[in-house]
Amino acid sequence: MPNFKVLIVDDERLSRRRVRRLLSLEPDCEITGECANGVEAVAALKQLRPDIIFLDVQMPEMDGFEAARAMAEARPLVIFTSAYDEYALRAFEVQAFDYLLKPFDGRRFRESLQRARARVECDRSGQLDRRAPSPPELPVPTRVTPDRIAVRNNGRVVFVKLTDIDWIEAADNYVCLHCGRETHIVRETMNELESRLNPAQFIRVHRSSIVNLDRVQELQPWFRGDYRVLLRDGTQLTLTKNHREKLESRLLLGV
Repeated sequence: MPNFKVLIVDDERLSRRRVRRLLSLEPDCEITGECANGVEAVAALKQLRPDIIFLDVQMPEMDGFEAARAMAEARPLVIFTSAYDEYALRAFEVQAFDYLLKPFDGRRFRESLQRARARVECDRSGQLDRRAPSPPELPVPTRVTPDRIAVRNNGRVVFVKLTDIDWIEAADNYVCLHCGRETHIVRETMNELESRLNPAQFIRVHRSSIVNLDRVQELQPWFRGDYRVLLRDGTQLTLTKNHREKLESRLLLGV
């Protein structure tokens, strides 16, 4: 009888088939379902109650990171799968168990699965059911935010400290990290990056701009309720009405 329930989540049918084939060689694993995106996975989680989830990163509607955060309370063991190694650091920020880089071979898959099964068995041997909701009297875990961002540059990975960032600019599916005279480009959307930043340090002032509050020097009235944000290095950004109240409250201004 299978001892481990596994859920496969990937928008590519061939990728799901490959994981399914590899799992068919593991008699103690039961495939409880397959999902083509994060929305389906979150919806199926309560009913299927998988022990292990093989979760793709790039998917429509809801990507792997959003799905992992949405499923965090149920605490399934998540193994990310992706053709891009640039997401590896982010995967572990959302408590991923492992990260398989496509195309992975059978040996790498089995190694990951074997360690995952050992972890599940270890959790089962304890008193707390890892899939059960946390007791209501327990405090909600404090949000953990990174203190640096990994930037790929010509095959190298450069780590940029958040404290070195003056402001962040959106550029389609990329963001530009402005750090003094240097600018680093990261393949990530503005919303994705904002969700990982410390809201006490960084704040959105425009749909395409985020500023480090330590760099803000002055606010100047502009047009139709908008403001100009002057940074210490002379950079001028626009503060729209939608974001004005939040910024003023953070800066304790009575304007």
